[in-house]
Amino acid sequence: MKQAVLFAGQGAQTVGMGRDLAEALPAVAAMFTQADETLGIPLSRVCFEGPEEELTKTSFCQPALYVHGFALLQLCRERVPGFAFDAAAGLSLGEFTAHAAAGTFSFETGLRLVYERGRLMQEAVEATEGGMVALIGANEEQAVAIAQEADVDAANFNAPGQIVLSGAAANMPKVVAAAKAAGIKRAIPLKVAGAYHSRLMQSAQDGLVPFLDGAEMAAPNVPVMANVLGGPVAADGIRDALKRQVTGSVRWEACIRALLDQGTERFVELGPGGQLAGMIKRIDAGVPCLSIGTLAEFEEKKHELSGS
Repeated sequence: MKQAVLFAGQGAQTVGMGRDLAEALPAVAAMFTQADETLGIPLSRVCFEGPEEELTKTSFCQPALYVHGFALLQLCRERVPGFAFDAAAGLSLGEFTAHAAAGTFSFETGLRLVYERGRLMQEAVEATEGGMVALIGANEEQAVAIAQEADVDAANFNAPGQIVLSGAAANMPKVVAAAKAAGIKRAIPLKVAGAYHSRLMQSAQDGLVPFLDGAEMAAPNVPVMANVLGGPVAADGIRDALKRQVTGSVRWEACIRALLDQGTERFVELGPGGQLAGMIKRIDAGVPCLSIGTLAEFEEKKHELSGS
């Protein structure tokens, strides 16, 4: 069966994630220890014990989700004979995990990149006043028109009828008003620290460039979807796609449709919460998505993975 692995983005994190994996697999425990030592922060403690306010910080959250996603992949590889995948994708931050999974760069290289990305984005958040609004029931044309009217950016095209706009906090009421005037079903202000995937993240994008340019990369072993392209990225375009992603739109629905066009018959979501599976259901309810975020969830679905 042709399957693709998917990795979670910021917002999926939950206190305690990874603890069960680290207790069960020495290789995962070593991964978390390596992350603590490489980054010089108590990442494993914050992951396993919280507090939630600390884990939610972009500077902690991004490396935490990266390590957790890679740990779940390690679990599948160790406990499912012949586990393999034909493509990889990740939502926003998860695109870095997808590249590590596909062999574009090493676990440690990816870890350093997501740490710097998270640190730089945290600085951008603190230097700006941003917000995000989810438009429920809007199509792309409507969302882009509302973004232009309110002088904000289209951050996420997640699934049919699920688009997120991002920009200056002062402009968010304009988004809600414009959505109401356009007859959009709902416009929901999100509880976020800043305006991710918008022009307000430009300083973070600029700051990440030298780290990406200096990172050792290879051609991925399987196709990896680029958020900003809405489809597979060529080996020579990876750095540019990862740079542009910080301020650019996440075209998640397009990425999933590209995977379906490539013949993907099943998705395996490696991350907490099952958010990506929910989006898959809205995009194409006929394609199964196995969500694995804990050891218990893995054990429940292990027999299905064994049939891959």
